[in-house]
Order: sequence, then C-alpha cells, then structure tokens
Amino acid sequence: MSLESVVPVADDLSPATDSTMLKRAFSCFPSGVVAVCCRVTDADGSPELAGMAASAFTTVSLDPPLVSLCVQNTSTTWPRLRSAPSIGVSVFASDQSALCRQLAGPAEDRFAGITPLATDDGAVFIPDTAATLSCSLFHEIPAGDHTVVLLRIEALHCDPGVEPLVFHASTFRALEARRDAS
Repeated sequence: MSLESVVPVADDLSPATDSTMLKRAFSCFPSGVVAVCCRVTDADGSPELAGMAASAFTTVSLDPPLVSLCVQNTSTTWPRLRSAPSIGVSVFASDQSALCRQLAGPAEDRFAGITPLATDDGAVFIPDTAATLSCSLFHEIPAGDHTVVLLRIEALHCDPGVEPLVFHASTFRALEARRDAS
C-alpha cells in the first residue's frame, strides 16, 4: 500500500483532554468484570470482609502467572486489600450483574446477602463465578489517576462453560459465540 492511498483523518477527533469523550472512547472496549476480595482486620483487630468490583482487569503473563487491575488512587478499599497475604479475584458470571453492582456500591453493603467462599490465608471469592484466582500482590505501578496493580496467581479454579459478565458502553452484556465463516 502506498502512502498516496491513505485517507486523511476527518476533523472529528476530540482532544484527549475532553474527559467526557475519553470516557466514551474507553467504554467502546469491552472488558470482563471481577470482584477483588479478602479478609482484613478492622481497627479493633476483628476480622472482616473487604472487597470491590473492577472492570479494568486483564491477563498479563503465564510465567510468572500474572493478572492486572487498575485501581483509582481515591479508592479507600484498595489500601485495605493491598496488605493482605492473599487476595481473591472472582470473574463474575453473566447472571451476576446485580452482585457486581453491589460490590461496586457502598462498602458497608457489599457483602449483604452473599455467602462468600474463603481460603485459610484470607482470599475471599464470590460463589458461582466463571473463575476464581487466589493471588498475592506482585507489584504496583503509578499511572495517572490510577494505580496498575499486578497480582501473582498462586492457585485457581475455572469453568470455561460459565459465561462471563461483560462490561461495554457503560452497561453489562453477554457474549455471543460466532462460527468462523471460512
């Protein structure tokens, strides 16, 4: 292809400083949604559950086994999770949008009506999800108004037959399997 056949971009590009358009552009990329949870100790030394929902989640590496999530620097939950010896990551199933919203809501209501699963070292999982990953904190990287968190997977369980919850264009969606036409 020669450069003469390249079509110039129209004047409809918005500057990246337009936060509304930037959020809209980010929403065009579908992502899975996870719960990130563990047991923590409250100010009185009593154990309690802490967790949050995250949509900026992705696989990173097979060796070592790593996943990442992006956490807002204003999060009050991540500082409680980050010091835990083990952090549970649950990949929400397609029918768990209400649970996802609950985990994204007020901290005091996040585990209401949920009977979570837990490991001896404190990783907490939401039941009936597509996958569960027991992780440890591997590294944190400051990135603008977020922190990129790398988690090392220590143990896992998955069921590829369970459809995952997908977040796209600011709403939850389901996947559709398509056959290759070739």
